[in-house]
Amino acid sequence: MSGHADAQPMKARKSGPLKGVAEVPGDKSISHRSLIFGAMAVGETRISGLLEGQDVLDTAKAMRAFGATVTRHGEGVWTVNGVGVGGFQEPADVIDCGNSGTGVRLIMGTMATTPITATFTGDASLRKRPMGRVTDPLALFGTQAYGRKGGRLPMTVVGAANPVPVRYALPVASAQVKSAVLLAGLNAPGETVVIEREPTRDHSERMLLGFGAKLTVEKTGEGHVITLTGQPELRPQTVAVPRDPSSAAFPTCAALIVEGSDILVPGVSQNLTRNGLYLTLVEMGADIEFQNPREEGGEPVADLRVRFSGNMKGIEVPPERAPSMIDEYPILSVVAAFAHGRTVMRGVKELRVKESDRIDAMARGLEACGVKIEEDEDTLIVHGLGPGGVPGGATAKTHIDHRIAMSFLVLGLAAKAEVAVDDGSPIQTSFPVFEGLMHRLGADIRRG
Repeated sequence: MSGHADAQPMKARKSGPLKGVAEVPGDKSISHRSLIFGAMAVGETRISGLLEGQDVLDTAKAMRAFGATVTRHGEGVWTVNGVGVGGFQEPADVIDCGNSGTGVRLIMGTMATTPITATFTGDASLRKRPMGRVTDPLALFGTQAYGRKGGRLPMTVVGAANPVPVRYALPVASAQVKSAVLLAGLNAPGETVVIEREPTRDHSERMLLGFGAKLTVEKTGEGHVITLTGQPELRPQTVAVPRDPSSAAFPTCAALIVEGSDILVPGVSQNLTRNGLYLTLVEMGADIEFQNPREEGGEPVADLRVRFSGNMKGIEVPPERAPSMIDEYPILSVVAAFAHGRTVMRGVKELRVKESDRIDAMARGLEACGVKIEEDEDTLIVHGLGPGGVPGGATAKTHIDHRIAMSFLVLGLAAKAEVAVDDGSPIQTSFPVFEGLMHRLGADIRRG
């Protein structure tokens, strides 16, 4: 899709109990990184369980443009023959990252310390998102970036010919910025240091170690201090991508609010930097069992047994939990609408600069469906109406945002009246099998 598909209106109606097994796709964050790290290794990296959503396919196309050989062998099974750290060639055309902020920011970091030039663009949503948070620290390496007003795409990045290592304290909790700086540091001499006051998802650190980079993480008074030694030779790996906890959130939350539901969501990543939603749901009184805990592909995973939970109560979500669940606040706000009492989500201003302003998008859509909302720049408060209490009956604007679209379709499965979204096509970017998977569970979701 690359974010350019025609709008696809969709709607969801109150459904009977959801039953069955929800096999969600591979983790999007790890899928992006598997392709990028494989492209920087010397030799063949084998990947299974790769998410084949449009965001990840755009990253695969970009790695080919930079000189790696990227081959699909079957559903979720790919190989990458890399060119080594610093081995990227100059792409012949513009790199279109579609809807993916993760893709564009990580790729910018990867090429930032190689003396080549690349121009990046994306869909209408991605072109609104700020890139300065990445290009500012990349400039410390000697990289130059020229974009539209406000540091927005399209943007041309000129890699540093003589990069220097940097020490950078993250001004905001962002795994994308952290990862971009670490990736740039791979081709800089000496040690690059990134300091984060609040821990963010750590897939880059785990995978860099797996691919043979020298990296340490130390907890100090400043926060987490990550030190990377530059110019390693990365070794190709066999990567088994665990299932995406962000995608698993949608069938999980649907089962919690649709009366009589009982589903199994197998093999979901339980990485401590990604499981904030599940901790929050349990605190609200959700009936979720974490079965068969194990490790796959270097990540902790578990099978989730999820049942309808009619006694969930609103809570105040600890703001320090935000980095571990930043993508899940939209669907949490849907669950909160069916809980008893008030759910308070603070420290969420990062949602304002995602694929859309997610605080505003959820607030306006929930209000249209009869839910009382309070908000400010950094806060969203949902006043729950209890099981079956949400009137629904509205059309929500998705703003080319896949998570907004899926959240309101889930809301429609338990609301009194049908809920529609103006455009469900962005769902293809992260969860291409969403519609079919939900149908198999018994969800009444339709196009048109």
